[in-house]
Amino acid sequence: MPERNAFVDHCLALLAPLGPVAPRAMFGGWGFFLDGNMFGLIAYGQLYLKADQASIETFAAAGSEPFVYEGKGKPVTMSYWRAPEDAMEAPDALLPWAELAVAAARRGAAKKNKTKKPARQRKTPRLS
Repeated sequence: MPERNAFVDHCLALLAPLGPVAPRAMFGGWGFFLDGNMFGLIAYGQLYLKADQASIETFAAAGSEPFVYEGKGKPVTMSYWRAPEDAMEAPDALLPWAELAVAAARRGAAKKNKTKKPARQRKTPRLS
């Protein structure tokens, strides 16, 4: 499990205006959660924020790049984009980007919930 460091604390301070952001150590980095939805991650010393079709162009226009890692011999591109450098200086600079990420995470969670199959109803044996 990675040790919580100054960069994690810095990101949490920048994200504080969003509400109770919960950091979780995962995969050698950190995930940031709000209301149970993962909207950000720290990997390789960078903050990445969740993006989807509604926000990718905004991140790209700011010069951001997606998070890519090497998986099973080929690059895997995730739906998280690096936070713009100038947004990392103050909470009010990062807030609009973080809000985009939270919105993308919520849309993704809503989409997953719609596609989940309902639990199969089992017939219970009559015990009388």
